Amino acid sequence: MNLASWSRRDCLIGVASLGLAGWPGLAAAGGQLEEPLADSVRGALSAAIANNAPPVPDFTDPVRRLAYLRWLGAMSDRLYRRKTDFQTRIEFLQTVWYESKRAGLDTTMVLGLIQVESAFRKFAISRVGARGYMQIMPFWSRLIGDGEVGRLFNMQTNLRFGCVILRHYLDRERGDTFMALGRYNGSRGRAEYPNAVYAAAKNWAHPDA
Repeated sequence: MNLASWSRRDCLIGVASLGLAGWPGLAAAGGQLEEPLADSVRGALSAAIANNAPPVPDFTDPVRRLAYLRWLGAMSDRLYRRKTDFQTRIEFLQTVWYESKRAGLDTTMVLGLIQVESAFRKFAISRVGARGYMQIMPFWSRLIGDGEVGRLFNMQTNLRFGCVILRHYLDRERGDTFMALGRYNGSRGRAEYPNAVYAAAKNWAHPDA
């Protein structure tokens, strides 16, 4: 297969349908653009990143807990071929649930974004240097983190950065998911990337998400 001859649209469509399973070493996106942040925004984002509570969902309502466990079981089955180790798979899904809910995001969409960005590979690196599951650009570590770029390969750190950044973009776009996803990818206003995420998210849809 000659990937050099593929257009960006072809690649994104392939990402959505194949989850990058056949393209070792290739990470799809991670093109967030560095933009000036107001001090208040920088402070809020830094505070959101800094809270290191363990990603363990806490349910006082048994109905909600049962719904979560149904979701966890279903997602574990679907993720098996990408993460065969049971404990690794459960810890990843538990953290995705926790961080997406914490940021007020749709967990299904976050899983779709991770599929497109990294094909669920913890140590994925894009051609522009974005890192990890949610392909975080290193400048974010300097802007709102502790400057330790290597920590972006830590599972919870990466998922927290990604969810907080996506929440920030959603707020900037007044809740417009299409535009926020484009901003996350550095292709604001173009359809290819949001459409790839929407297509991938269908793989993770569940009534208890």
